[in-house]
Amino acid sequence: MKTIRKGRWTLAPLGLAAALLAPAASAAPPMLAATPPMGWNSWNHFADKIDDATVRAQADAMAANGMRDAGYRYINIDDTWEGQRDASGVIHPNAKFPDMKALADYVHSKGLKLGIYSSPGPKTCAGYEGSGGHEVQDAQTYAAWGIDYLKYDLCSLAQPMIAAGNLEKAQAIEVAAYEKMRDALRATGRPIVYSLCQYGFYQPWRWGGSVGGNLWRTTGDINDTFARMVQIGLGQAGLSKYAKPGNWNDPDMLEVGNGGMKAAEYRTHMSLWAILAAPLLAGNDLTKMTPETLSILANKEVVAIDQDPAGRQGDRVRAEGGLEVWAKPLSGGGKAVGLFNLSDQRANLDIDFAALGFKGPVNVRDVWAGKDLGRMKAYHAAAVIEHGVVLLRVTP
Repeated sequence: MKTIRKGRWTLAPLGLAAALLAPAASAAPPMLAATPPMGWNSWNHFADKIDDATVRAQADAMAANGMRDAGYRYINIDDTWEGQRDASGVIHPNAKFPDMKALADYVHSKGLKLGIYSSPGPKTCAGYEGSGGHEVQDAQTYAAWGIDYLKYDLCSLAQPMIAAGNLEKAQAIEVAAYEKMRDALRATGRPIVYSLCQYGFYQPWRWGGSVGGNLWRTTGDINDTFARMVQIGLGQAGLSKYAKPGNWNDPDMLEVGNGGMKAAEYRTHMSLWAILAAPLLAGNDLTKMTPETLSILANKEVVAIDQDPAGRQGDRVRAEGGLEVWAKPLSGGGKAVGLFNLSDQRANLDIDFAALGFKGPVNVRDVWAGKDLGRMKAYHAAAVIEHGVVLLRVTP
């Protein structure tokens, strides 16, 4: 969400107390997000210019253009949908969304799911009505509407504690608030994916699952530039052990197709997110994207790497200057391998298969080229364009 607040919250990671790290005592519901959630979110492209008609148009496009068939399911409304609470405290959408249940029914009719946004504080990032003090009411309202996904954005919660430097207390308040909404969502009986958006404060990868999160933001906001995308993506190094089916590290939404990067850079973006087993939430206008953008977002081989049923996040293998090799374990003993050239000139990258744990010959496929490279014994080298990637699927 909005960067205007992030500048005030420049916090060093803070370890959690043992009690906060302990798993929740309440029984967990059936697993949601067994693979990283895939869908679309309104914020990156539309921001506060989102409304009912736009959401319906995005759902129409996703259902018709092949994205649904590639695995994309969620149509997520971000901030600025909120209206006022009535005398009983029940939240109502504003005039941009005249009937949220009708909208959910429409999205469901397309074989898709609807997501919504709120905050554990009194206000959202954009200053609209938050869920603080109304968690049970809001969860019941979302369930009655037919909501399938909640993005819960930190924003105004515990700001006085943060401003005063009392980070331990702020952290405790935050954890308790996320637990409160977790319990409220579970009490509805409706399966609602729970997305924690709190920008990586206090190392949420260590505790996000224990408060019910199916995914948790590990970073500040992405933007549509190569430098920021790379900074966020590479910042996931070392976090792979915290991801598993039902619980995912979230390096923020995709910028593919928003126009700030070249096609090769967007393939780098998509490849890195797939190796990271990151949620794939498109952030462009699905009704106006080019065939090239669609070919990146809906590439079934790349999506299959992200959605691999083993549920393993990849990690860095080696880095030298602007050249990096990352690998993700796949079901069946294979690995997805990304050869990333983040420099400003073409370069050659190589990979030693033994260093990836393979014994004996392997079969190698170039994923973006859609081409089998054949059986190889020990070593492969590839020329990679500037800001580009060669994405390989390597199998014993």
